[in-house]
Amino acid sequence: MTQTSPLLPTQIETVAELRNLYRAAEARAARLRLLSEAGRDLAGAEAAMMSERLEACVRRLAHFIGFPGGSIVRDPAAQGLAIHAPGEAERPVAVLVIPGFADLDDIADAEDRDAVRIHLHLLGAAIDRMDREAERSRLLDALQERERRLEFVVGRLFSAQEDERRRVSRELHDGVAQRATALFRLLEAGGHGGPAGSGAPLASIARDLVQELRELIAGLRPTILDDLGIGPAILALAAQLRAEGFVVVEDIDAGQSDWPPTVETALYRVAQEAMSNIRKHAGGPCRVEVSLHFNPASGIRRLRIRDFGNGAAVMPVTDDAGRHIGIHIGIEVMRERMTAIGGQLVWQPQSDGGVEVLATLVEGA
Repeated sequence: MTQTSPLLPTQIETVAELRNLYRAAEARAARLRLLSEAGRDLAGAEAAMMSERLEACVRRLAHFIGFPGGSIVRDPAAQGLAIHAPGEAERPVAVLVIPGFADLDDIADAEDRDAVRIHLHLLGAAIDRMDREAERSRLLDALQERERRLEFVVGRLFSAQEDERRRVSRELHDGVAQRATALFRLLEAGGHGGPAGSGAPLASIARDLVQELRELIAGLRPTILDDLGIGPAILALAAQLRAEGFVVVEDIDAGQSDWPPTVETALYRVAQEAMSNIRKHAGGPCRVEVSLHFNPASGIRRLRIRDFGNGAAVMPVTDDAGRHIGIHIGIEVMRERMTAIGGQLVWQPQSDGGVEVLATLVEGA
């Protein structure tokens, strides 16, 4: 009968070493598999697939450290393992949340900890790339939208020039020319023994002629800006609204210093357009608040016009997109006027009725 010889101590140690080497090789293979699969999935992922690939990587990482699953939270203040974008600053971009696991030091094996750190770096690089691509896409969309708006406004400017020429021509023909002709006829009749007392009609026609010429000139370039400045010019526009039955509340503080002519003109035209929209769309006389302020300390110039009428609710004709054509064009023109001088314009319907137009310019911005 054959008997097995007991293993010698040196043989036992050799078997134990082989087992340890085998386990170490398996662990290294698991680490390499974890990192290679993460690198492969994340490096070739398109933006549309990135979220799905990130979830798969997180699931494998959770399994690697002995947990059923986890998730990525985009709030850097959340509790979990911080995920940083690549670079010297290592900006936090997200947090890996694995229920029951909160610290890398809980991983006993140092090489496993290093593998998890590398995996977190891969996640951070992928999230950072996804964020950058989303930002580039957003900026590209904004640029394309701005180009469309610019093309629209340029087209409007050209047509506005033609409209202005037609308006001036029509007013010269229908108003000034007619009154000048009537004045000429009366003067001619007076020179040939015309009726007595014709001086009053002559004075009236001459007065109306001068008024029409002043209105025509003001339409081309508001002389009140040159004569009195932006504050009185806005007050004059508000006075016109008040004369039409609107209850106008003014708060004008333009400061003591002169305003740049381009800024004055832009804000004056914005005020003109805003008040024109109130006349057209407020649904009749209502309360209107007009304020103009300049803060020399902050360099902020702000024009605010708020009406308490029907606002956008009564605006009629719309285009194919459902936008109100007249008001949309007016808003774009106001916005582009402010953009041209480095400012911004906000047009906002109010919940309690009416519309607020807010034009803001920061000096030196």
